[in-house]
Amino acid sequence: MGLSEAAPTLEEIRQRIDQLDAELLRLVDERAGLAKLVAAAKRAAGDGGKFGLRPAREAQLLRRLLETPRQGASAALTVRLWRELISDSLSQQGPFHLTVWGGAETPRTVELARQRFGDAPPLRLAAKPEDALAAAKTPGGVAILALDGASAWWGRLLAEPSLTVFATLPCLSARGPTSALAVAEIAVEPSGDDDTFWITDAPGSPASIEEALGQDGVAASLEMQYGGLKLFRLAGFYQREDERLARAPGRLSGIIGAAARPFDL
Repeated sequence: MGLSEAAPTLEEIRQRIDQLDAELLRLVDERAGLAKLVAAAKRAAGDGGKFGLRPAREAQLLRRLLETPRQGASAALTVRLWRELISDSLSQQGPFHLTVWGGAETPRTVELARQRFGDAPPLRLAAKPEDALAAAKTPGGVAILALDGASAWWGRLLAEPSLTVFATLPCLSARGPTSALAVAEIAVEPSGDDDTFWITDAPGSPASIEEALGQDGVAASLEMQYGGLKLFRLAGFYQREDERLARAPGRLSGIIGAAARPFDL
């Protein structure tokens, strides 16, 4: 039953909300049940032990939802709701847990982790970046690490090819610049609007490295530097074997992952 064409009474509005709440619960319950069917289908296909995290697919889904005309639901509300639904579904398909190293900004990093991955997965704190990265190697493990000027933990990923950066936090541009990265043992895929993270030990200034990359058609910006290492964000999705990066400055260099760009709400 919808609202009457005349201005509805408060009681009519409340009745309609109750009806919608019941329908929403039915649909959410059905969706949650489908997550169990997905897990069963994966086991039947021999993929039962494979981590179901698909960040590119999630980003594409959220973009479609945000492009769908809405009358009352804000973009921020839409993202929050579906983040929770996606994470709950993922947690029902197998192991899924978060480990956070926040450096000097631990409360902020924990908040961003929950905004990105919802309340479904258990979360624990790591005393050191190494501990968070080790946890990411366990089944269903995701490490969220702050981009802290006191640590170059990201440089370790050059020697850990199984670990990949797959998300930036915050996931909404309105919540500020990137302050943490999410890492897991998954294969990243292009979502259609991505940034790639690349490290080099080139001794030149960041500006000179950006210029050299730009001459080869690669748009880059410095994300962080520590000691002799520099972390750059490259506009677009790059494969590890890209010839342009092979020609880039530096003897020790490499891609450590890619992530969908934060949603601009």
